[in-house]
Amino acid sequence: MRPILIAECCQNHNGNINILKKMIHEAAENGADFVKIQAIRSKDLSFRERFENGKIDENGKILTIKRPYQAEFDRLSKLDLTIEDENWFIEECKKAGVKSMTTVFTRTSVDEVVKSGYDALKFASYYCASIPLLKDLKKTSKKLFISTGSTFDNEIKETAILMKDYEYEFLHCVTIYPTPLEDLHLERINFLRKFNKRVGYSDHSKPADSKLWASKIALAMGASNIERHYTVLEAHETKDGPVSINPKMLKELRMFSDLDNDEQWNIIEKNLPNWKITLGNPLRNLTENELLNRDYYRGRFVNKNNGKEYFNWE
Repeated sequence: MRPILIAECCQNHNGNINILKKMIHEAAENGADFVKIQAIRSKDLSFRERFENGKIDENGKILTIKRPYQAEFDRLSKLDLTIEDENWFIEECKKAGVKSMTTVFTRTSVDEVVKSGYDALKFASYYCASIPLLKDLKKTSKKLFISTGSTFDNEIKETAILMKDYEYEFLHCVTIYPTPLEDLHLERINFLRKFNKRVGYSDHSKPADSKLWASKIALAMGASNIERHYTVLEAHETKDGPVSINPKMLKELRMFSDLDNDEQWNIIEKNLPNWKITLGNPLRNLTENELLNRDYYRGRFVNKNNGKEYFNWE
């Protein structure tokens, strides 16, 4: 089966519908199977006192990252898409001949996202252990792509048990931005296949440093899907630009994915002799950086309903 290529627009559209329209059509023209946005709602951003100033111990070790609420809210609010914008996005994907997908971040947004008519939904890294949210998404009957970044192995196992007999794909992911080749741990793809045969890779490597090798090696290893942050702007023009690929790179991935597997490995071994540094360990502890990211992003958004707030795992 041909690998699925997911062009992750994230907030690389800068809140501009004209830019997003260009992203959709150029992604479709260059081999994407899905174009994805994120159902981020700035109104759902959570205020948590401990992230206002962060915390560093006497030895200079970061214990809690600093991410003030107001600055983050101001940034995200400029990137918000309305429900009408999202409905337009879905229709524009249909016109371009590509499937639509979005990432769901809160339980309270599930119904409106489903009503919009996306072809598939993404379960973001950091939320793999959020069983209540996963149960909500399971009821939608939509195909799910479940990322495993900053997730503990017991949480992955619990998720796989819950999702038994449901159509979904796991994605291996390392939540270090950007991810160096030596930190990819692509052997995790084989570990995840113990739970589901269809396993892909969400790639956060930096094209300017490591080109497309991370994604290409994952494809050669039989990844069922590749998700890449994607942009039609210059790398410096958006927050995620440095870890994003452009339409030309997307086309290169499409062409590589269609090669015979022996030919894929020949290209890799010829041009990246030290490719095995990308394999890492199938079983590993999360790095301090990943744990810090997990600590912040797992509760970045909160469900707000009738004056009450609760997190996705509650």
